[in-house]
Amino acid sequence: MPSTILYRTPSSTTNRLTNTFSVWIKKCRNGATQSIAGSADNSSYQTQIMFNSDDQLNVLNNDNGSANIDLLTNRRFRDINGWYHIVVTFDTPQATSSNRCKIYVNGEQETSLATATYPAQNADTQFNINTRPFRIGVRSYENASYFNGVMSHVHFIDGTAYDASAFGSTNSTTGEWEINTAPSVTYGTNGFFILKDGNTITDSSTNSNDFTLGAGTLTKTEDCPSNVFSTLDFNNATTSAAFFLENGATKVTTSDGGQFGGSSNLGAADGKYYFEIKFSAGTTSWGNISLSSSSNARESARTNQHSNQVGLQFPNLCYEYDGNVYKDSGSSQGNWGTFAVGDTIMIAMDLDNQKAYFGKNGTWGNSGDPTSGSTGTGAATLSPNNDFWHLALGDRNSGGTNTYEVNFGNGYFGTTAVSSAGTNASGNGIFEYDVPTGYTALSTKGLNL
Repeated sequence: MPSTILYRTPSSTTNRLTNTFSVWIKKCRNGATQSIAGSADNSSYQTQIMFNSDDQLNVLNNDNGSANIDLLTNRRFRDINGWYHIVVTFDTPQATSSNRCKIYVNGEQETSLATATYPAQNADTQFNINTRPFRIGVRSYENASYFNGVMSHVHFIDGTAYDASAFGSTNSTTGEWEINTAPSVTYGTNGFFILKDGNTITDSSTNSNDFTLGAGTLTKTEDCPSNVFSTLDFNNATTSAAFFLENGATKVTTSDGGQFGGSSNLGAADGKYYFEIKFSAGTTSWGNISLSSSSNARESARTNQHSNQVGLQFPNLCYEYDGNVYKDSGSSQGNWGTFAVGDTIMIAMDLDNQKAYFGKNGTWGNSGDPTSGSTGTGAATLSPNNDFWHLALGDRNSGGTNTYEVNFGNGYFGTTAVSSAGTNASGNGIFEYDVPTGYTALSTKGLNL
């Protein structure tokens, strides 16, 4: 489960009336309370920016146990495919109460609020107190309500209220909200800029307000607002599914045998894509790695008992296994070799020729050649359809759990970087092994090549 904590304690108490927080985030889980950032002494003295369990964005300030700021959006934030840009401004000296705290998402102010408690004029927040750490990714007064997802370009401004236009702008051609990678802002004494184009928590502003990693692992990702890489989809699951997503939704553990473990949130109808899956743990007799059409991805745990699926079946080390690839209702397409815990499975998905190739640890199974085009040397054949195809993971035995770590191109399995990146002519993504010529990562850039 998520457990990463970043913190910094101000060296001096400064402006508690006027400040700005800006962050780009990609959620990887819904339906749980998740803190983005805040500062607190305890629950009675806290400022929090967070999602509640209904996925509404909440800005809360408690002073002496009383909530003098409580803004809760009507809007629910449940998109786990793309990035949100969130800006919160505090400016309590303002004469108009609704100007004293504002929320912006992707450049637009959130004005439809389920709760709208604005602060009294000149009310203090809990920011910028030299005894109260600024914490990111966790509830600010206890190790709970961790943020499950990815963050980038985190700014805090001490003493000035900026709106979203300081940190982003609308692309005149696409109409999309885009990041301003070098905003012209005045940070003030306790202001900072971290997670700029990577996982550095060294302050990139004009200050030296570096953060400390308090717990967990801070992993660099290629995933960014301008190139969104696929992750595993928490929403695309059967109602009985029990599983846990970690590490930016690239690691999944099925927690109850016979259950679905997530499918890729990006799919494709044409093109050629490459990805890697490490089978990192298992206690069941059969795991399931499959390529599934959108209509059947939810049912991948039932291991290819539906049309439009091609899957590689294997158990963990405790069981015999055949390494066969099964298609649709269970017909075998051949043997691709046995697999074990610790192996890295390679998949090349050629949707232009309706072929799929499976391999492990750098070698393609069944003497496969993913560059063989329509010939399909050593390939399994996908059922022609007009649907989108996804990677899907599952666990169909009733006796245990499986853990998978997927590298869609971020260059990591869980929190472990690839040992020596292979070649990749597309220049899109970082993988353990060589990406076959003509293939690319399953990402928004890859889908548009």
